[in-house]
Amino acid sequence: MVRAADRAKRPARTSVWLEGKAPRGGAARGGGQPSGLDRERITEVTVRLLDAKGLAKFSMRRLAAELNVTAMSVYWYVDTKDDLLELALDAVFGELELPDPESGEDWRDQLRSLAVGYRALLVRHPWVSPLIGNFLNIGPHSMAFSLRVQQVVRNTGLPPHGQMGALSAVFQFVYGFGTIEGHFVQRCASAGMSQDEYFRQAMSTISEQPQFAANFESAADLMEARGGDTVEEMRERDFTFALEMLIAGIETMVRRG
Repeated sequence: MVRAADRAKRPARTSVWLEGKAPRGGAARGGGQPSGLDRERITEVTVRLLDAKGLAKFSMRRLAAELNVTAMSVYWYVDTKDDLLELALDAVFGELELPDPESGEDWRDQLRSLAVGYRALLVRHPWVSPLIGNFLNIGPHSMAFSLRVQQVVRNTGLPPHGQMGALSAVFQFVYGFGTIEGHFVQRCASAGMSQDEYFRQAMSTISEQPQFAANFESAADLMEARGGDTVEEMRERDFTFALEMLIAGIETMVRRG
């Protein structure tokens, strides 16, 4: 266990995965390590708390209370709060179903599957998107996802110098789409409203503002043209269409050679 004073003196850590330490766990030892806990259990509860309370309200003290131990007991297993957040981030990447590279499935279907799964992950766990930008994402589950994405993009037939650009186009789009969607869902829940109720209230408020009247009419026409009776249906159509445009773009670049 690292004391609080020692943690404050240490330089910033790059990643929990680069520390080279074996996970601590097991039964209580003479040094006072609490029994009944391990990193897997602590990480599982951390994910549950982050889902329920959000990143801003998560704390080691709240986690310890959920585990029914003291806050210092958690530090037998992780040295810092950031280490724990990084472990939680990698754990949820383990929820993704990765296509079998030996299945012979078309790269387009595999790319769609990975994109849809990644979007769902970002919506299901809204706290994930800011952490992805804070950490190196080199845990085993994150790396498995990243390597499978790279493999699928290699199978497109794009030349090597264009593969990372294609990967960025697809998955940075999905990251942005899923982040906004996840935050919107979270905002609606905090307001005690459904997505459709929240959307209708917002649109009604905008339509009543004279300075926005002309632009609102144009936007209303676009929303009607894209179809869908609910916010979820409209969003699903937008996502699917945008993803198909990106896949078509990859196909075009492959033909160009």
